[in-house]
Amino acid sequence: MARAIELSVENVNAGGGPFGAVVVKDGAIVAEGVNRVTATHDPTAHAEVSAIRAACAKLGAFELRDCDLYTSCEPCPMCLGAIYWARPARVYFANLATDAARVGFDDAFIYREIAQPHARREIPMIQMMREEALAAFRAWEKKPNKVEY
Repeated sequence: MARAIELSVENVNAGGGPFGAVVVKDGAIVAEGVNRVTATHDPTAHAEVSAIRAACAKLGAFELRDCDLYTSCEPCPMCLGAIYWARPARVYFANLATDAARVGFDDAFIYREIAQPHARREIPMIQMMREEALAAFRAWEKKPNKVEY
């Protein structure tokens, strides 16, 4: 955790956001990540997502079942989703989401949006061409050599 916090402070001093994360396996750091949203013009470049991507690439796997994730702050909804897909053994966090909200990183509105019907969200979600899109799911179901995840 000390390294994740150190990364978060270093990143602020380098012009980035106040977030850092590390992935640990067998007591050793496998990968690190910091918030690079503004530096890379990528809204998905959060510390946890960056650390997960780097760890998966290094380990040659799309799951981190034998790893722990340490993050300087309670994960946002996007990072939480990525964490669940990566399936680490545990997640440790330092700051609370309410601490982040106090300095301008408030994700509470996203949780409220998820609960809204699609058409009532701030960014309306409009379903279309479902029958055509189901073709991909039918192909997936029939594929004999698919990699389950």
